[in-house]
Amino acid sequence: MFNAEKVKNQCVEWIRDFFENNGKGCNAVIGISGGKDSSVAAALCVEALGRDRVIGVLMPKGVQHDIDMAYLLVNHLGIKHYEVNIKDAYDGVIKNFPKELEPTAQTVQNIPPRIRMTTLYAISQSVNGRVCNTCNLSEDWVGYSTRYGDSVGDFSPMSNLTVTEVKEIGRVLGLPDVLVDKVPIDGLCGKTDEENLGFTYAELDKYIREGIIEDKDKKEIIDRKHKANLFKLQLMPCFKPEM
Repeated sequence: MFNAEKVKNQCVEWIRDFFENNGKGCNAVIGISGGKDSSVAAALCVEALGRDRVIGVLMPKGVQHDIDMAYLLVNHLGIKHYEVNIKDAYDGVIKNFPKELEPTAQTVQNIPPRIRMTTLYAISQSVNGRVCNTCNLSEDWVGYSTRYGDSVGDFSPMSNLTVTEVKEIGRVLGLPDVLVDKVPIDGLCGKTDEENLGFTYAELDKYIREGIIEDKDKKEIIDRKHKANLFKLQLMPCFKPEM
């Protein structure tokens, strides 16, 4: 019995409180991909702060086939936005990679989101901003994010909301259906999220909220991913000397 209107209003107030206490007068800076998460996060910030205090950053790596969705969002919300192509930065890292090392496929996939987060913080510091994290509970549950890439930020409005709940809030916010229902693709390896994960978000969300999943093999996959990726949600371990 998820009340999207109620939770949306609570989240909007939470964002306002965050900025009141952690950056009064600052701007919300959000990486815009054109997917549901960045769309809903941006719309929440617009309702909380006003469109004049929300800044979108589009960060294609070379040519992005669906960048029109990102422009659809920023134009729909009427927010200021910048486009920063990260291809040169990415190519620079790869070109100067130690010749005696062969970067793994995972290494290559994780470089772009980390460059994007560096870019977001560079722009944020230049516009008196606070970086909005756009992760959701479903992705965080199974570690579907890049550490020190899209997994970080200064505030996170959706990290306790499942994909299903984020989409419901998107509808309440009046976002175009094409953004809310856009098939989630990580933009790194060319596959959809669900193809990479081995289960659907609907199955995952039901398991998270109700503890119900019919396919034992998928349950095993989810449990394994959740346990293996808990470290992404924890602070960096720090040594404490005995004084």
